[in-house]
Amino acid sequence: MKLFITGATGFVGAHVAQLAEAQGAELRLLARASSDTSRLPKDADVVVGDLRSPEGFAAALVGCDALIHVAADYRLWVPDPAEMYKANVEGTRSLLRLAREAGVRRVVYTSSVATMGFKMDGTVVDEETAVSEADMIGHYKRSKWMAEQVALEAGRAGQEVIVLNPTTPIGALDTKPTPTGRIVVDFLNRNFPAYVDTGLNLVDVDEIARMHLVALERGRVGERYILGGENLTLKQILDRLGKISGLPSPTMKVPHAVAMAFAYCDETVTGKWRGKEPRATVEAVQMGRKMMFASSAKAERELGLKVGSVEGALRAACAWFYKNGYVDKTGISCTGC
Repeated sequence: MKLFITGATGFVGAHVAQLAEAQGAELRLLARASSDTSRLPKDADVVVGDLRSPEGFAAALVGCDALIHVAADYRLWVPDPAEMYKANVEGTRSLLRLAREAGVRRVVYTSSVATMGFKMDGTVVDEETAVSEADMIGHYKRSKWMAEQVALEAGRAGQEVIVLNPTTPIGALDTKPTPTGRIVVDFLNRNFPAYVDTGLNLVDVDEIARMHLVALERGRVGERYILGGENLTLKQILDRLGKISGLPSPTMKVPHAVAMAFAYCDETVTGKWRGKEPRATVEAVQMGRKMMFASSAKAERELGLKVGSVEGALRAACAWFYKNGYVDKTGISCTGC
C-alpha cells in the first residue's frame, strides 16, 4: 500500500509513519520547508509543502492508495488566528478535494477529542454526546471542530473518510513538545509548584498510531472514533510522574480564578508585548474548567482499541525527555523512567 501522510514530523504523525513503514507500506510524507525531517523513515519519499497551499503538492497524491491526514496547527495561543483556520479548516477542505481528484481510495482524518461535548461535572462523554460549535473554546478547538465537519460532510457525500478523535497522547518523540508534553517537562524541571482541578484522558501514542492503520482497513466511512486510554485528574497525573521520577508532586491546588488572572497577565506580557508564546494561556485555563473524560467503547468494539494503564507511556515520555536534553538533570536520576 502506498500511503500519503501529513504531519509525519509531528508527535502522532511520527509514530504513524514509523509503524506504517514497519508494516511494509510505501510512504510519501508531507513536510514543511522549515520542518526537521531527520527523524522521518529513511526510505520515505518526502514532499515539501504547506497545508495553507495544498495545490502546490497536489501531484504527489497521484498514485497513492490512501491518505492519513494528521497535520494540524496545534497551539493554544496564536498571534494570527486566521493562519490557524487557513491550515486546519481550508487546508483540510482542499486536501480532501485534491485526494478525490487524484483517485485516492480512502482517507483517515485525525481530528481531536477537543471537538467533544465535555462537561464541568466530569461526565464521561462519547461520540453521541450533544455538542455544537458554540461549545468550542478558543481558536484551536473551533478550527478542529470546523475541519471535522468538513471531513464528515465529505464522508456523507461519498468520499471514503474516517474520522479519529485521539484524546491526550503521551509517549516518546514529542519533540515540540505538545501542551501535554510540556506538563511532563515542567514537572521534571520542578516548574510545577501547584495544580488546578481539571482532568484529562491520557492515551499511549503508540496505540493511537496503531489505530490509524487499523482504521484504514476496518473503520466505517463517515464515522468518528474516540481513541482514549485512562481518565485521570491532573493531580493523579502529577502523582504518577512523581512516582516515576522520584520528585515530589505538588500539593497546593490553585483556584481557576487565580489561574485565569495569571494567564491574562502572561498572554499580555509574554504574548502581546514580547511576541513569544506564553506559558499559561486563557484558552488553556478555560478548557481546564471542564473535565475532559471520554469513553472509547466504540473504538474498542469496532477497531479493537486496547484501553489500559498509561503508566508505560508516561515512563516512555519521561525517559525520552530526560535523554534528549529537555530536563535539567541536576539532582535527578529519573531511575523510574
